Amino acid sequence: MFCYQCEQTSRVDGVNGCASAVGNCGKDAQTSDLQDLLIHAVKGIAQYAKRARDLGAGDNDAGKFILYSMFTTLTNVNFNPARFTSMLTEAAEIRARVKKAYEEAAAAQGIAAEELSGAAVWDIPTETNELLAQAAMASVRAGEAEVGEDIVGLRALILYGAKGVCAYAYHALMLDEQSDEVYANLESTMDFLASDPTDVDALVGQALALGHTNLTVMGMLDAGNTGKFGTPEPSAARISPVAGKAILVSGHDMADLAALLEQTAGTGVNVYTHGEMLPAHSYPELKKHAHLAGNYGGAWQDQQTEFANFPGPILMTSNCIIEPAASYRRRIFTAGPVGWPGLRHIENHDFSTLIQAANAMPGFAADSEEESITVGFGRDAVLGVADVVIDAVKAGAIKHFFLVGGCDGAASGRNYYSDLVDQTPDDTVILTLGCAKYRFNKKDYGAIGGIPRVLDMGQCNDSYSAIQVAVALANAFECEVNELPLSLFVSWFEQKAAAVLLTLLALNIKGITLGPTLPAFITPPVLNTLVEAFDIKANTTPEADLAAALAA
Repeated sequence: MFCYQCEQTSRVDGVNGCASAVGNCGKDAQTSDLQDLLIHAVKGIAQYAKRARDLGAGDNDAGKFILYSMFTTLTNVNFNPARFTSMLTEAAEIRARVKKAYEEAAAAQGIAAEELSGAAVWDIPTETNELLAQAAMASVRAGEAEVGEDIVGLRALILYGAKGVCAYAYHALMLDEQSDEVYANLESTMDFLASDPTDVDALVGQALALGHTNLTVMGMLDAGNTGKFGTPEPSAARISPVAGKAILVSGHDMADLAALLEQTAGTGVNVYTHGEMLPAHSYPELKKHAHLAGNYGGAWQDQQTEFANFPGPILMTSNCIIEPAASYRRRIFTAGPVGWPGLRHIENHDFSTLIQAANAMPGFAADSEEESITVGFGRDAVLGVADVVIDAVKAGAIKHFFLVGGCDGAASGRNYYSDLVDQTPDDTVILTLGCAKYRFNKKDYGAIGGIPRVLDMGQCNDSYSAIQVAVALANAFECEVNELPLSLFVSWFEQKAAAVLLTLLALNIKGITLGPTLPAFITPPVLNTLVEAFDIKANTTPEADLAAALAA
């Protein structure tokens, strides 16, 4: 195996990437290799699907498979090799279907179908051992000896960004939002990668085009969430448990949570959110359920301790699962793209076994002293007080805005973000999103003119809201976004963050401070290109970076 797609990848003696029997995320070599092979198969599907769509024979079911299969290969999503072997068999069937559609569409229009190569004609084995024997040709580093690590790194940037876009698009699909344009763009992206590109300008251009696609996808996900659950509004989310049977929901998928809330209504079972599910408490159609009892715990990396102490079953809905400890392995369930060998997987939103497990467990014996935090400062809430914010800026009451958000993680150095926020002056406002906020969201930083200094905008995909707020403020001040008193401190961990970063770059947002470490697949020459074009900065110290931001 070789994998360097996430921030926790091995970095030993100048060598970046996990290349041992088990990666730092817990993914074993067999699973890693099968994931690489699945991506190779997706490229083959995309080669035919793109050409078929260009001729008016698009296949959105193939597009849905691309979303799902790419999502399963994100960090901390699916560790079950049997699922990947099964998906590879399905990929062969889908590729044959889209190939036939392409050839028939070409014939109908009197066009000679292209004779494709590479992933398009790979003879996909059905046996795991035969698949693994071919894993080297699908490695993210395939061809590095010929083209060099810079080109391979740029290809990886596009691939990992595409994984993030697919994950967001899958979440949107679960909320009945999909787009022919998005399917077409993703097919084009994977077809591009299937050609083993080597031109730097073309690679950078494709990466930025993918960033624009992700902006569209985040808009779709925003429309799906608000269309199904209402516009987020500032709300108190209880963070201390109440007496009663309990289910804990982690991950990112609001559709799963909504279905579970409907199925547990009137049963006496309370539902708690965990990690990136915290923003659920700001959506009117979710928080109307009285048994959405609160949020339990913090960010994903603490789950082994928090899940062990939770007195009920756990539902993992999307990325961020890590190896379940023995203390709760028999009471954690997976759904959607998530998988771990031996865990029970729930299909089609049928949560009956999960609810049975909750009723068989003790739950919380008594109410804890009530504590809460405020969530729900999406773009509508922030822009609803835009006049107050603008007047405060003009009066000097607000001198600077910070966006401090993204992924949290277990590696040392992430206290940088809490230290940074702690040191921000009292005349500044902090916008936050993603699970990085758990580093500081329980602290009271005061308010300016009745507006809290820390505004929780939601999940990582709610970067879309942050972008809309920045654009609205720039319009109000008749300036460019880059001219605002706004500094972006982005904490990355996995491929959704890579997609968001590409969106920010595609929008020509400059001066982003990225950390806690830079992606291992970004080589020094590629980093120099990004620095020159976008003024990307690596974290140094909170004190130095804060001083630089305020002096700009």
